[in-house]
Amino acid sequence: MNELKRRLIDEWQGGFPLCERPFAVVAEQLGSSEDSVLQALRELLADGTLTRFGPLYQIERLGGAFSLAALRVSEADFDRIASIVNGFLEVAHNYRRNHVFNMWFVLATETPAGMNDAIERIAAGTGLPVFNFPKEREYFIEARFAVGAGRVERAASAKEPSPPTPLPKGEGGIEPSPPAFLPLGERGVAMQVLKPLVLATQAGLPLVPQPYHAIAAQLGTGAATIIAGLRILLDVGAIRRIGVVPNHYRIGYAANGMTVWDVADEVVDALGERVGALEFVTHCYRRPRHRPDWPYNLFAMAHGASRDEVATKADRIAEILGDACRARDILYSTRILKKTGLRLSG
Repeated sequence: MNELKRRLIDEWQGGFPLCERPFAVVAEQLGSSEDSVLQALRELLADGTLTRFGPLYQIERLGGAFSLAALRVSEADFDRIASIVNGFLEVAHNYRRNHVFNMWFVLATETPAGMNDAIERIAAGTGLPVFNFPKEREYFIEARFAVGAGRVERAASAKEPSPPTPLPKGEGGIEPSPPAFLPLGERGVAMQVLKPLVLATQAGLPLVPQPYHAIAAQLGTGAATIIAGLRILLDVGAIRRIGVVPNHYRIGYAANGMTVWDVADEVVDALGERVGALEFVTHCYRRPRHRPDWPYNLFAMAHGASRDEVATKADRIAEILGDACRARDILYSTRILKKTGLRLSG
């Protein structure tokens, strides 16, 4: 990997500029050219080093729901069931893990009620019970993966979004009125108001010198309107960040461990906050148990160059939990079955 690609991954996992020629701004900061940056991103996406490039949406801030679910699938039937599960638009990510619960997938739905419907349809389609693990409390989420597995950076150190620069006005020097889907100046926007913009960008931003103009042409509005809409979505937390999304396996993180813990209910929140504050934890939640099949209520993701490294990190979590932890396990990802991110229907 050349220096430009490494720096794109390390420095642009967030804060992608909201301006007329954003790739030119990135290029200037990297000491490169606009064309070189665009070509590097195309190559990183084509070879799988990046899984996507663009906004990362937080559907809960738009009135929808996220959840984690699992299946117990027989070895002989695994590929067939994976194909069925991956066929559901609501399935954003799907992983095989080394456990009796061997298929784990993230669901994203436009409404909370749609989650139950999706789970019922997956159960009917697969003929298997779906174990649903909705988030009960979030202790930490979001991290940046540096090339070479040298470190995992906490979100607080990420690049802040740059302010938008003025765009040329429309005909006669006046920007066209925004379409009905974008009430400029409003921050408490509902999902249906900005849905066209979400739909146009959920698969990523176009790799052209003026991506916001390209989206504007698709939606029949001006680039300033698109930039304002993305700014609103960032301001309300509906977009976590805009930037590159690396495939952590391809940049040195060979081990992906979902550490799970059975922690006494009366102290799980206090201890969960401490676990979520560990520098190597990328996601940390409280989720429901499913006894007797699943006794664990604390989930913390850890990544490393090897399973031994992840196990060492899990031991640090165990030190924090102490006697409040009654059982523990690490579920390692052994295969990515699907990784598209949020996909809403039109």
